[in-house]
Parts: sequence; structure tokens; C-alpha cells
Amino acid sequence: MDWSFFLSVALFAVVMTGTPGPNNVMLTASGANFGYMRSIPHFFGIGFGLISLILLNGVGLGVVFKTYPVVQEILKWLGSGYLLYLAWRILTAGINKGEGAQQAKPMTCLEAMLFQYLNPKAWVMSVTAVSSFAIAGEYYWWSLIGISVIFLVVQLQTSSVWVGFGTFIRRWLSTPTAWRRFNSSMAALTASCVVFIW
Repeated sequence: MDWSFFLSVALFAVVMTGTPGPNNVMLTASGANFGYMRSIPHFFGIGFGLISLILLNGVGLGVVFKTYPVVQEILKWLGSGYLLYLAWRILTAGINKGEGAQQAKPMTCLEAMLFQYLNPKAWVMSVTAVSSFAIAGEYYWWSLIGISVIFLVVQLQTSSVWVGFGTFIRRWLSTPTAWRRFNSSMAALTASCVVFIW
């Protein structure tokens, strides 16, 4: 493993974790609704979930999908259902410092981690990362660890930017109508991710 390995994986991780998808839409909504500090467990959970997926794919979970395609079909249905549930949570998050704000709470670290197993973009990331960058032979496990660490470091930065973007937007959401429109838009974007699953 040399610098080109680390650079290649880092660039891939920036593109995959930094572009819009279910995680980043929800992080933006979390930043706007709950602020930066309360959203930190959410983006750490995403990182831990991605690492676990990369490692599981590294030990051969992809073979399970090829052998038992029904497992992948079940995950698609579960992922679709959970995305719609999360869209509903965003839609009903309430207005900042207003109605329903006390009942609403950000996604926990464990919830965000488990969501990665239902997130089609996370599966694509992990399968592609392992198949493209893992080094065969004696360096296989070291390369797998390297991929995982790079993904975590990059993902924490890109997720932080999305949460920061949501926090920035929060300044312009000064009326109940603005909050409802924002949450409705974020909920619609989250729900629309179901299209990409199918």
C-alpha cells in the first residue's frame, strides 16, 4: 500500500459520502431541526455503520447475496419502509422552539448505524470499495482496515458539512410556515430515495 492507494480511496470516499443521498438529506434536516451538537451521534452512527458494512463485505457477505437473492429483496423492502418512516419523522419534527419540538428528537448513533444496513447507497459504497480497492494476498486485511479508516475519516468530514449546512439554513427558518415548508421538502427528498432502491 502506498500513497496512491490512500489517495484513491479518499477521493472515492469523498464522492460517495459527500454527494446527496438518504444520509445527507437526513443530516441536513437534523442540523436544521436540532442543531449541530445534537446531530453528532447521528453522523458518528453513519460512520460506524459504513465501517461495519465494509468489513462484512470484506469477509464475504456479498457471496450471501449471490447465493440467496431473497435476502437482498428483503433488505430492499425493509429499506424502503424505513426510509418512509424517517420521512414521516422529518415531516412531523415540529417547529424549532415551537409546536412538537419537545417530542421530536434526532436520530441516535445506534439508529443511524443500523440504518446503513437498509440504505442502498451504503451497500453500493461498501461493495464497490472492497471490490475496487482491497489488495489480494498478504495485504488484504491491512488494505481492508485502511479502506475502513479512510472512509470513517472522510465521512465524518462530509457529514459534518451537511449538518453544518442544515444549521446554516436554520437561520432563515424564522416562521412556522418556513419550518413546515423546509421539513416537508426534506421529508419528500427522503421519501424519494425509495425510487433509487427499486
